[in-house]
Amino acid sequence: MVQACGPQVSGADNPGLRLGVILGEAAQSGRDKLTLLFEPSLAPLGAWLEQLIAESTGKQGKGIIPVDREALAAPDIYGSDRVFAYIRLESDNDKTSDTKVAALEKAGHPVVRITVADVYDLGQEFFRWEIATAVAGAIIGINPFDQPDVEASKIATRNLTNEVEKTGSLPAETPIVEDRGIKLFTDEKNAGALAKSASGDKSLNGYLKAHLARIKAGDYFAVLGYIQMNAEHEKSLQAVRHAVRDRRRVATCLGFGPRFLHSTGQAYKGGPNSGVFLQITCDDAADLPVPGQKYTFGVVKAAQARGDFQVLAERGRRALRVHLGRDVKAGLTTLLAAMQEALR
Repeated sequence: MVQACGPQVSGADNPGLRLGVILGEAAQSGRDKLTLLFEPSLAPLGAWLEQLIAESTGKQGKGIIPVDREALAAPDIYGSDRVFAYIRLESDNDKTSDTKVAALEKAGHPVVRITVADVYDLGQEFFRWEIATAVAGAIIGINPFDQPDVEASKIATRNLTNEVEKTGSLPAETPIVEDRGIKLFTDEKNAGALAKSASGDKSLNGYLKAHLARIKAGDYFAVLGYIQMNAEHEKSLQAVRHAVRDRRRVATCLGFGPRFLHSTGQAYKGGPNSGVFLQITCDDAADLPVPGQKYTFGVVKAAQARGDFQVLAERGRRALRVHLGRDVKAGLTTLLAAMQEALR
């Protein structure tokens, strides 16, 4: 792959260059949501590609938004802002996915197909996609080798933890809504827009409905979960994202914080202002002190979430924070029911 992507190879025969041109030109024409499709054998590759593409291209108001772990649906679910990458092992023989991908192509959606001969060939894919990302960045018109907006979140978080060192606690917050054990938070600008859209309905359902109504064609919806990353929580948050996708017909993303801050977090803050964000936080049932500091690990996590949200708000993003409290399972059940009601 190193040789195949070398400068001595013509553009038509260069796999990294060809892929990069496809991604860059697609983004320039409005297809800036790269939906990653895998058979289970290669599914973990999605997280790596998600970080590479989002962190490298999402800046200066431009970028490609990678969509990972979104279930494959019928063609009419997708808008005209998608390009699909279908990556599978040669030994994969699940015809169901092949049939669904063929239906996407037939409906006019662009699909990149990559077949990997063996798992030991994944190193070749790493190289191909790194070259492609650099090429796409050049076409889009950004520098793919920096991450300016990741640093912004770090600074905001550090300021909050410094405040704890001085005062003993994070700055006080006032929820805009408190309903059924869930609190909603946002900045002043978003609060004003949501209050106007909710028309006096200061309930969880009313504000979620107002927030989701801000999703327009060509936007994407991202769930930012600052809760424990486990199978149960992922199942609940996947249900939330897919409910929005199926109803609003937009691309959806799901990330667990603070993990995603060094991945899609760059694109969310520095990329195109086409994201609608739902941040989810909770109180920790168990907490531990950070050695040598006045704060706990729970405070660090809360500061990271609040710092992340602060930068989203500063960049004019449409964002709402849902605080579940201490009983995360019950909170997620309430949230999913409220989301489904708000989407009707």
